[in-house]
Amino acid sequence: MSEDLDTFRAETRDWLEANCPAEMRRPFRSEADVCWGGRHFEFSSAAQKLWLDRMGAKGWTVPDWPRAYGGGGLSAAEAKVLREEMARLGCRPPLNSFGISMLGPALLKYGSEAQKLEHLPPIARGEIRWCQGYSEPNAGSDLASLATRAEDRGDHFLVNGQKVWTSYADQADWIFCLVRTDPSDKHGGISFVLFDMETPGVSTRPILLISGYSPFCETFFDDVSVPKRNLVGELNKGWDVAKYLLGHEREMISGMGLGGGEVSLGAVAVEAFGTEADGRVDAPVLRGRIALFEVRAAAFRAMSEKFMDELKARRVHPAQPSMMKYVGTELNKQRFELAMAAGGSDALEWESERSRGGATARAWLRTKANSIEGGTSEIQLNIVAKRILQLPGA
Repeated sequence: MSEDLDTFRAETRDWLEANCPAEMRRPFRSEADVCWGGRHFEFSSAAQKLWLDRMGAKGWTVPDWPRAYGGGGLSAAEAKVLREEMARLGCRPPLNSFGISMLGPALLKYGSEAQKLEHLPPIARGEIRWCQGYSEPNAGSDLASLATRAEDRGDHFLVNGQKVWTSYADQADWIFCLVRTDPSDKHGGISFVLFDMETPGVSTRPILLISGYSPFCETFFDDVSVPKRNLVGELNKGWDVAKYLLGHEREMISGMGLGGGEVSLGAVAVEAFGTEADGRVDAPVLRGRIALFEVRAAAFRAMSEKFMDELKARRVHPAQPSMMKYVGTELNKQRFELAMAAGGSDALEWESERSRGGATARAWLRTKANSIEGGTSEIQLNIVAKRILQLPGA
């Protein structure tokens, strides 16, 4: 097995060297460098599209999915080698997708064979972009209180209601959505459905954030017809699907703690403050803070590798994604706090080309939402206290 992995590593390294464009080996400068795919996505460069096409054809946008569904069919060990070799070369992820990180795992577990064949290959190729219809104005942390209803109309459901904080809903092609199909049972009356965002009756309205960006939306459903074949799992059993998907969402959010290929904090600090004679950042206190952060980030990377190995082996504690989400969230916020400090006064600039439109400041403000999205930090700490530490309730 070791020899097989060594061979796979060598072949993977050669393939990445030959096929990853030089532009796709540079750190992200802003969210514009992130590839989301979908019908409405505009590629930032020919290299970005080429990288997606090559990785999609290889099945390596989702390397451990079965080949029948557009994946690479790799074992957990092989997928880990691929991640390591991409990190060694500095390759950007070819595709960021809620379809990959959230819906895909749920469909693999709960979807029918027809649903898997219909939806998973387009996700893997970056052809369809998904959004998540979970939170509502009166159902945030208490998600099971959702009121968006789906009435049985024979061969279809008629959906009416509203979602909020729907990330990128105005740019998404399809939505995976929780709806109430039985008003008499809070948890047992929820179903999980899929539908096209171009279906008549669907509308979105962006929510402007303090960062100046509008990744979140209000989403409205007015007599939206959803074919019954788009019901995932059993009727009124959507809460099971929802809980499983939330675990993968928290795993995805925890990944922010690993960083996304940004320019290093040390490099930013050197540019702002210069260096001492020995080459160290000429800002001792900041230098110490950055060093402490890097130690914590390295520990989290090691923990994440262990978590991923246990997850693939199905040995992970059900509440562990909550722990990873909380720590990853805190690390990501610390990273951007330090990026602001390392950037000096230039980091406060908001609109000029020099600061790329205030990219650092806007990203720092955006991280404030990390403690809320995917379940608030308070909710995650309660889960950890109750299910991992087994502390008594109040």
